[in-house]
Formats: sequence, structure tokens, C-alpha cells
Amino acid sequence: MIRDHFRVLIVDLASGRGGITNLDGRDTVAGGSGLATMLFEKYGLPDSPWDDPEQPLIFAIGPLTGYYPLMSKTVCAFKSPYHDQYAESHGGGRSALSLRFADLDALVIRGKAPTPSCLSVGSRHLDLRDVHFLWGMDLLKTGKMLRRMYKGTGHRSILRIGPAGENLSAMACINVDTYRHFGRLGGGAVMGAKNLKGIVIIGDGSFPLPEGKEYPKLFAEVHRKMTGTDMMEKYHNFGTPINMAILNGIRALPIRNLQKTSDPEIEGISGETFARDTLLRNAACAGCPVGCIHLGFVREKFMGENRYLYRQVSYDHEPIFAAGAMLHVTNAFSVLALLDTVEREGLDIMSAGVALAWATEALEKGIISTKETIVPLRFGDDTVYREAFHHMGAASNDFYRLLGQGTMKAAEHYGGTDFACVLGQEMAGYATGEVFFVSQALGLRHSHLDTGGYSYDQQDKQPDVNGAIRFLIEDERARVLLTSMVSCLFARGVYGEQVISECLRSLGYVTLADSLGPISHTIQQLRWRVRLRTGFDPGSVSIPKRFLQVENWKGKMDGAYLDSLKNAYAGALLALGQSETEAGD
Repeated sequence: MIRDHFRVLIVDLASGRGGITNLDGRDTVAGGSGLATMLFEKYGLPDSPWDDPEQPLIFAIGPLTGYYPLMSKTVCAFKSPYHDQYAESHGGGRSALSLRFADLDALVIRGKAPTPSCLSVGSRHLDLRDVHFLWGMDLLKTGKMLRRMYKGTGHRSILRIGPAGENLSAMACINVDTYRHFGRLGGGAVMGAKNLKGIVIIGDGSFPLPEGKEYPKLFAEVHRKMTGTDMMEKYHNFGTPINMAILNGIRALPIRNLQKTSDPEIEGISGETFARDTLLRNAACAGCPVGCIHLGFVREKFMGENRYLYRQVSYDHEPIFAAGAMLHVTNAFSVLALLDTVEREGLDIMSAGVALAWATEALEKGIISTKETIVPLRFGDDTVYREAFHHMGAASNDFYRLLGQGTMKAAEHYGGTDFACVLGQEMAGYATGEVFFVSQALGLRHSHLDTGGYSYDQQDKQPDVNGAIRFLIEDERARVLLTSMVSCLFARGVYGEQVISECLRSLGYVTLADSLGPISHTIQQLRWRVRLRTGFDPGSVSIPKRFLQVENWKGKMDGAYLDSLKNAYAGALLALGQSETEAGD
């Protein structure tokens, strides 16, 4: 398993066949984000549309996957239907460990299956099976069927899409083992365009652990920091929903399509309320001892005389923000019911929730009518939002079909761009200030996790364009190193560069361990080079007027500071994306 090259399975869906390719680059791009980008540069078609059958769908893990705690994520890379450019989405579940036990560093899927199909891969097999009978089935029912069809409980990872992916929504996610997702930028539509209803990765092999005392000693120390200190206590106890009350308290929580940043009714959907009233149990991704996945429940009456069934629904800060605060639904069980509906459709809740918040305000202002929305959208009305989420997944009419391609696309068509809460894609659950708004709007994944812009805002520093840009570039570089290992970013407090170096050395990756600084810079440059080559122009990014109207604990946003940050960050990203050859031309 310790090798200086990558072992990659390349699958052609048109023929149903594939083969192993060994590629150099371990000491250059490490794995994970670096490997995924390298593979897209090799196999991707930057000038062809996202749904060209030969565009690759890539899943990659890192050199520490399976060896150390919380090295439990997989990087999914593709050309996005959202903006037709290079994209990454990161997910957990059992996907990373299943790839490791299948003896694969990456899986690259090209072509289009002749019929709706499920791809199954393992260390010794590849199978493409016709599953036309699952097409049109919701995501949860699909999962039940695939679990019956493919044996290997505990060793397999099941990735699948719902109706949103089949209908090529740019908000369609890929569900991973029920409670995790490759959520953002439309990976589910990429599967749908390839006629892939599901992917099953079966970890049917084994791999030896390093001999000697160094590895078990270091493993025990890392494990102790994860479980025996308070470094990860937040994530196990209340989880990320603890942020709801904190952000609401400092007037930095987007509420009611960002018309407000604080509201006393948010107490009804705080992390404390969810834990007290709805929490059934914790769960964890494979390879994680922390257990940050929090599962609440929804009840449904299926017979008279008080006969109920219940379903477990995972919740985190971002889903609660999108289905709760942004739609002003302030009952925890109502939010869980919305999350359950969104899960069935196979939608990214962050984008879908923010999109419906825009649609609700647009309906209030008379920009659109119920002819478009079908149901009378109202802030706080969870019943109509459940119907609306279904219409989004089903692409029930032209309005929902367009809305599913992105809120800004719908706003540009119907009107209402000023209050479309879009920062590259639909915003994440923070209204902390100018640095965060710029960091998501221009970030490579348009994710709140690209950098810690939201934490920089909370340091209450005086406006400092150069200092903020320096922070964003350096923080991104540190996170790129983690996502190339591939670590859960919740563990970034444990996995500093020195600890990562020691972990790599314990496994025999000496050259990699000695070069983490230059390698993380190389990967950062590579990712931006590929993103720019597929069409991204950071200088053309605009931030809607609604964000300038935000008021939080610091007061109203500073428009001049925001513009200066945006222009300076765009210039820094363009410089990063220049290859050495291009820089010398």
C-alpha cells in the first residue's frame, strides 16, 4: 500500500469495462485534492461542456487514508453543471476506507452507460448493472434497494442520486451512505448525465500496517488528542449546530433571505434545542472516533389509532441554516421534516434552501407569481416548502427547472438579482462580514471551508486588505494540504504541518514528509490553474447588493472595503493560477 505512484481505476461506462493505470506524482501532488486535480488535468476536457460523456467523474483519497483517525474523506472532482468549470466536493461516510480496502488511490469514471446503471468496483472486480427500474425512485428507496442488491455491510460504500440528479439539476448532490454527501456544485447531475443511478465501492481487500514501534505510538497520540482532550468535544456534543445560537447572538446569522441577522425565534432551532428534543444518536464516518454526525428523527402517521413510523435524519449547522433560518422555519421537527424531503429528492440543501428563500421574497415583491412557484411560498410555512422542494427535485415546470440551475440564473431571468444570496453559489450560513463574503464568492469551491474567512471577520480587526488577503491565501494553502491527505477539516487543530509530516514519515513517505510546504504550494497553484483554464474569471465576480445591506455586531458592511478585498483577492488568485511557463511568457 505504501507506494510512490498512484493506482487508479479508469472505467468506461459505454463499454462497461475498465483497467488499472499506475501514475507518477505522489511526491508532487500527494493525493486527495492534488491527485483529483492532476487527474482532471489529464483526463478532463476544459473546452467541452460539463455533460460531455467523456468528462471524468473522479473520486480520490490520500496517503494517510485508513492509517490515522479522521483521515476519512474522499475528494470528488468534475466539471460542474452549476458554472461549467472545474469543481471539487468532499464527502465522508465509508467511501474513503472502501477505496483504500479496494487498493485504489482513485476512481475515474468516463463515458455514458447505455441504460440507467449502477457501477460496482472492488479490489478484484468491476461490474456495471442495468438498474432502469430504479430510475425515478427517490434517494432513500434507492439506497434500500442497492443495499439488498450488493452484499458487504460495513465494507461497502453506496453512492446514489435522487430525482434531482436524474433531472440534471445543478443543485443535485451525491448521497454517501445515507448520512453524508458530495453536496455542492452538482455532482449528482454529473452522475445523472452518465446514466449512473449508483456507485458501490466494495472494500474487499486488506492492507498491512507498518511494523515497528513508531507507527502505533504516533497513532495512539493522535487518537488521544482526538478523544481524550476537549479539542473535538464541540463536534461530538452539540456538533456544528451550536453555531446557530452563537451567530444569532452576534447578529451574524442569515435569516429570512438575509433580511435579518438575528431573531429570538432562532432558539427553536438552536443546537441545544435539537439535542434536547430531537437527537436520537451520534454516528461517524469510517475511520473517525469522534462521532460528529447527529441524527434526529421525524415521525409519520401511517395508520389510524396512533400508529407511527420514524426516520432518522442527519442535521448540521448548514442544513439547519438553509432549511430553517433562511426560510424562517423555527421549529426543530419542522426543519427535520424539510431535510427528510430534500434528502429524498437528492438535492443540496444549502443551495435549495437559499434558492427557495429568494423565490419567497420574489413572490412577496410580485416579481414572480404562483404560476411559477405552483405553491404559495411563505416564510415560516414548512408545509408549502416541503411541496416546493419536491417541485425542485422533479423540475416540475420551467421555473423550478431554471431555479435548479442556480438562484442567480433564475434571478437574471425573472428579476431580483439584488437580493439573490449568491456568493459563487448559494451562500453558506455566515453573515460575519466582508472577508467571508469575498472568500466564498471567489473561493475555488465557493465553500465556507475553502478558507476561514468567517473566523477572520470575528477577530474584530481594523480593515486591512493586505492582511486579509495574506490570511486567505495562507489559510487556503494549509487546508489544501489537509484535503490532499485527505483529512476531515474538523481535525485541522490536530493535524498541523509537523504532525502530518510525522504521520507520513511513520508510513515511509519520507520525501513527501520533508517537502510539505512546497508541495502544498504546488497543489494550490495546480488547482487554480485548472479552475482558470476551465473558464473562471475572478475579476468578473460580482457580489449582490443584499450583502452590502447586512448589519451585524460590527455595524453595516463597508462597501469600499468589500470592493478592495474582492479586487485584491482576484489579483492574488490570478497570480496563483499562472504556471511557471506562463509567468515567464
